Amino acid sequence: MRKISALFLLCFVMSLPACSQADPVSSMTGNEPASDDSTYRVLYAGEAETLNYLKADSWNDTAIAANIVDCLVDYDQYGNIIPGLAESWTSSEDMKTWTFTLRSDIHWVDWQGQYYSDVTADDWVAAAEYVNNATNASPGRYMYSTGSVIDKAQEYYNYTSFPDSSVTGEEIRPEDIGVKAPDARTLVFTLEQPCPFFLSVLSYTTFMPVCRSYLKECGESFGSDNQHLLYNGAYILSEYVPMEKQVLTANPDYWDSGNVHISCVEHIYDPDAYTVQGRMFLSGQVDEAQIGSDMLETWLSDRSTRDLVHPSRINPSFSYFYTFNFDPSFDSGYEPENWRKAVANEHFRLSLACALDTYTISSVYDPYDPERLVTRTLTPYGFTSVKGRDYTESLPLSTVVTSGMFDNDRALREKERALKELKKEGVTLPVKVLMPYNPSVIDWDIECAAVEKMLEDTLGTDYIDIIPQAGPETGFLSSVRRSGDYAFMKCNWGADYTDPLTWTEPFVRGSDYIFWDRSEDSSVSELFGRWESLVADAAAVCDNDERRYNIFAQAEDLLIEHAVAVPCNVSANDGYVASKLDPFEGEYAPNGIAGQRYKHYRKKQTSMSRTRYAEALEKWEAEREDSGISE
Repeated sequence: MRKISALFLLCFVMSLPACSQADPVSSMTGNEPASDDSTYRVLYAGEAETLNYLKADSWNDTAIAANIVDCLVDYDQYGNIIPGLAESWTSSEDMKTWTFTLRSDIHWVDWQGQYYSDVTADDWVAAAEYVNNATNASPGRYMYSTGSVIDKAQEYYNYTSFPDSSVTGEEIRPEDIGVKAPDARTLVFTLEQPCPFFLSVLSYTTFMPVCRSYLKECGESFGSDNQHLLYNGAYILSEYVPMEKQVLTANPDYWDSGNVHISCVEHIYDPDAYTVQGRMFLSGQVDEAQIGSDMLETWLSDRSTRDLVHPSRINPSFSYFYTFNFDPSFDSGYEPENWRKAVANEHFRLSLACALDTYTISSVYDPYDPERLVTRTLTPYGFTSVKGRDYTESLPLSTVVTSGMFDNDRALREKERALKELKKEGVTLPVKVLMPYNPSVIDWDIECAAVEKMLEDTLGTDYIDIIPQAGPETGFLSSVRRSGDYAFMKCNWGADYTDPLTWTEPFVRGSDYIFWDRSEDSSVSELFGRWESLVADAAAVCDNDERRYNIFAQAEDLLIEHAVAVPCNVSANDGYVASKLDPFEGEYAPNGIAGQRYKHYRKKQTSMSRTRYAEALEKWEAEREDSGISE
């Protein structure tokens, strides 16, 4: 996923004159729905870059889009795909043709809630044509050619990129794209290859509908503000003043209004949201607050606040892992050629991987229960399953899950084996290990300091020299990871669809993560070839999920066992929170935007305690298993 993780983003609210004030927290006694106030108030510190949801490219953008426009499919609270704007669907036997029947009661309304037109199948055709036209520069266009591979979408994009170039060959017209509307309520997607997970692709903004006539009417003004949008979702963006406020008001013409319980959501901009939100929650000015590590101990030790804090939910759509750069481009002072030779040695990589204590790293973000964040696989537990078994329980991944990589004794054994080979290869010791971090990301600097200490304490400063370095606060990914300006660094990936294939994307040929396909070392090239072959074999299996997952598990196990990447932790979104929402009421999804919706939530009188959260989580897990999600 080409988005930064929700772990590092803030989204909070305070009161507005337009909505009634909440009762002070001191008067709240339970977690029952509030009877006199259905307005939910949150502060936010990061403004949306665009309201044009067909070009949304950040958490802040999609947080609005998810609530104002619906998708073809939806998710229930357990992660099951259910009907959304489509009431039913079928697929061809080869899974290359997918046909959807739309509901008959869905409408477009303007920012004042006035009817504009019916939602029709052509709205998805118009969206596909817009997104895949290169002149519109939609960052999420890749979703049409990654995984699902919509017929002729890539060819149309190439043609619109160079319409006068002979490189693209014959003219590709917008109507050639494999998204068709035989009639107003029938929508057909044609894919270039079978795609068993296609339904999960549809929960993205680039697969949202857009009214063709309205888009043409607005031109470049589409999405420039809340008045240049149409709405068919649970909410209307009734007020929008950048760097000041965002007000979501329940859509009076919504097809599923019975599941919209919060009538108004107020977002108020505050650049100091992180520092003031806790106090504002206690005074009743906001209904949600992230309780950071600097405040958590104080809240938990105070009798008046300790039962107002609970962990936020694990997000199975994001995974964090440490990676090695096989084609360094950093400054000569950090000895890139020396690193190039060292990183090609598997025992050297394994020595670092086995010395990386992911429990200690996770303690930076959750000092009270770090184990819940630790992951021993690149694919998070709970992401997907088949026949009642989680994907991470597939052989040989299940062995990694049981044992893990962290083992100081093994780290020292790998070091000794590496030393003998590194000496022959002319590697200079200590090996300089450039480890950048983004200083704007909360606690990343603390994590880097912990990693530097654990690796150097275990392996010795005569062997490695870990060099944490603060990168730029803006453009970090472009200037550091994508340009190869690092040796060893924590990276993340977010799932684009519900299939193990999505977790291979950081490591494929041409990716801007680790560049191992560029390595001139024969052992690395051979390893890459084996991995690439396994991924191709797995992707070709479309009629047997169990077999497909087992082959993907072999490919992932290769990455871990040969220390190409080192699994570290999953995201808990906002760490610890005080919130008047029951986190188990809303939609749950391992990818896409469904988890950002306010639909289904009821505002509570107070926040859950840690004890109540643990009980609710246990209950939800049991109910989820009974819901058929694992079938």
